[in-house]
Amino acid sequence: MNGYFPSIYASPIPTQHRMTLTVGEHSARHIRRIARMHLENWELQHLTDTVELALTELIANVIRHVPDSRCTLLLLKQRTGVRAEVTDAYGQLLPSPAESAPESEGGRGLFLLDALVDKRGVSPTAGGGKTVWFECEAVTSHGRAEPDR
Repeated sequence: MNGYFPSIYASPIPTQHRMTLTVGEHSARHIRRIARMHLENWELQHLTDTVELALTELIANVIRHVPDSRCTLLLLKQRTGVRAEVTDAYGQLLPSPAESAPESEGGRGLFLLDALVDKRGVSPTAGGGKTVWFECEAVTSHGRAEPDR
């Protein structure tokens, strides 16, 4: 009886996905595909459009502003929805939406995130970089987020 016995406590579907990569011109497309797969597995496919668009914005910021274009992506299923984090080693924090000039070519990504997601933020990391994150809550049939239990 030397067979493998899986843990009865282990989740049959992973509740998080982490990957470290150097992003480029086509990375957002691949990351959207990965996010879509996980959202389907977590039965949160109704959040797909929002999560894909928000992730595309965060990845575009890494491509534009992080000198080595390296980052770590974390997708995390939560009790109330999903959280996504993009961490890089570049210490410069993103400007707030109010600091973007109305006539500038860029700088509207944070306005877009504010309009799409339920929560977002940026936190410095211990190594001198930052983590930019957002959360999208799953909505019940009553139009309200599931309460914490």
